[in-house]
Amino acid sequence: MSQRDMDKAALRGEPSYVWRDGQERRLQMILDAAEERISGNILENGCGVGMYIEHLASFNGKITGLEFDYERAADAGSRSPRVLNGAGENLPFPSNSFDLILSHEVIEHVQDDALAIREMIRTLRPGGRLTLFCPNRGYPFETHGIYWRGEYRFGNIPFINYLPRKWRDKLAPHVEVYSRRDMEKLFVGLPVKFIKKTVIFGAYDNIIAHLGVGGKVLRTMLQWLEKTPLKIFGLSHFWVVEKERPDA
Repeated sequence: MSQRDMDKAALRGEPSYVWRDGQERRLQMILDAAEERISGNILENGCGVGMYIEHLASFNGKITGLEFDYERAADAGSRSPRVLNGAGENLPFPSNSFDLILSHEVIEHVQDDALAIREMIRTLRPGGRLTLFCPNRGYPFETHGIYWRGEYRFGNIPFINYLPRKWRDKLAPHVEVYSRRDMEKLFVGLPVKFIKKTVIFGAYDNIIAHLGVGGKVLRTMLQWLEKTPLKIFGLSHFWVVEKERPDA
């Protein structure tokens, strides 16, 4: 990985380039949460290179993608005619535009996560839903790497997120991480109701590629923990948030 690619990975994360079991599982979560909204107006806010756009297209909704990185937006544009280059804190859409918004591991990278959330709720139609994935502070690894002695170190770094926030943020100033309380603060004062608040483990496709059956057993065990209090150690928050109707 070149230094330029390393810098981009640090600031903006790495999008999905290959469709595997992990992406398929999350797609099904999105579909279950969306219900009939999947055939309406959809925004993927932070669409990367457009993998989810491509797989959502078969459900006959009108899908728009927004991506901050110009090169990734151009790549996503090869999968959809409606991809814009822009920032999540200033969505270029009228209020009440979308039936469904997908934010997949994005808000941790923006300049102002609270503003990005407000913008998504603003552009949702009443009764529309936001499906939101973002990093869980309880996960034992910081998956976005750290800065150590002025140099960026890519990879899964253990226990960084368990440090006091001040120390953690010095090591990982490029990316945010969220407790349940942090998540709840982002929605204070907004006209929403919560359909789902949970934490999920990953699909660990890379581990399975190396370990085979052993990796699949590990994945099954970890995903079973989602049904227990130990889900607090999961990889990502998955929240489904619905914009309230005026007469609610």
